[in-house]
Amino acid sequence: MTASAGKVLFIDDDHALRVAAVQGLELAGFEVTAFDNGPAALKALSRDFPGVVVSDVRMPGMDGLALFARIQAIDPDIPVLLITGHGDVAMAVAALKEGVYDFVSKPFPMERLAAALARALEKRSLVLDNRRLEAAASQGPTGSPLLGEAPVMQRLRATIAQLAEAEVDVLIQGETGVGKDLVAQALHRGGPRRGRPMATVNCAALPEAVFEAELFGVTGGAAGGRPRIGRLEHADRGVLFLDEIEGLTPAMQAKLLRVVEEREIWPIGAAEPRHLDLRIIAAGKVDLAERVREGLFRADLYYRLNVVTLVAPPLRERREDVPMLFGHFLAEAAARFRRPVPRLTAAVRDHLLGHDWPGNVRELAHYAERVALGLSSAVTPDTGTGVQADGLAERVERYEAMAIRETLAACNGDARTAMALLRTPRKTFYDKLRRHGIEIDAYRPSRRGPRP
Repeated sequence: MTASAGKVLFIDDDHALRVAAVQGLELAGFEVTAFDNGPAALKALSRDFPGVVVSDVRMPGMDGLALFARIQAIDPDIPVLLITGHGDVAMAVAALKEGVYDFVSKPFPMERLAAALARALEKRSLVLDNRRLEAAASQGPTGSPLLGEAPVMQRLRATIAQLAEAEVDVLIQGETGVGKDLVAQALHRGGPRRGRPMATVNCAALPEAVFEAELFGVTGGAAGGRPRIGRLEHADRGVLFLDEIEGLTPAMQAKLLRVVEEREIWPIGAAEPRHLDLRIIAAGKVDLAERVREGLFRADLYYRLNVVTLVAPPLRERREDVPMLFGHFLAEAAARFRRPVPRLTAAVRDHLLGHDWPGNVRELAHYAERVALGLSSAVTPDTGTGVQADGLAERVERYEAMAIRETLAACNGDARTAMALLRTPRKTFYDKLRRHGIEIDAYRPSRRGPRP
């Protein structure tokens, strides 16, 4: 999801105008390809064209309106701007209603054309981004819960595939919200223990007072205790996932060390230990090696857990995956809330591209839920950009005002001539002057001043 590169197809049979326009647009930062006829330009267009078409209306053979109709057949969402001469007001308004994005009248200021192209390119970029989001959403579940095509994610999935069958213990490191639990699930599902349970223990949420009873269990011989099978015994012949391993207190670390070393537990009240067949996967959101150096984590436990280390990358290191992930989460959220999937707006896209996502994938998923529910302010049309608010009525009004001003300038402010050229009744003509704030005296030679 990136802003358009600024591609413009410019079609005009007037060689001098075409050369001047191309030079001006390239100086303004656009990537321009010029043609002297419509059929040649059509060969450069496809449904995925990431740009805008500018065409003169009056050309031999295929004129601008015929070219617009052919472009509509390729993709009706490709913005088309037409260049018109004086006296084409009625045709221009009719074409706007048919879907032409905008008009500029000859002779046109390059700033006017560049501004219209910038708005059109923004609109085209949003259309293509929405299509990519819809495609991502329609793909449905993939073979791996770890979505993303960034190189770091491809390497992570490849490493998981190699380690899954190896039966070695794995330490997963990564910031909060990156999906360390998904890495653990992928290791479990890809390994020989996939048919057995994976017991998850959130070490940071487990009080030290109940640590032994919860993990190791209680036998009937324990004084005052009810017999209970511990979580670790439930994971026998399966996988033990120790999440937020850094949350263990020193006493809890010492008690867990025997499990990791010997694969044995000693339930409370038991006369002898019980052997377990476990694969252990641990995860931490901090650098455990640094915790060892600080004396906050046992070195012997760390080195026994750290047979192989996998790093789940933060979202800021794989920004190219943000659009696809957002589309996936948005579709999921919309289905869960039984709502239609909302369209991407400029504000939402700007947030997706510009935000650092310190909460990583979890934060992105929650943002998608707010967008699906309409609770994010970015869901509303972004009137600040001019893209969402610039609808058909606004474009017709803008072109009408421009046409009146240009006609008054051409006839030196003569109202009768202007009404004749515009084919507009007197009352309608003056009503439009008032509505657009146009002062006719400013166009008369004797009182010529700054034009409104």
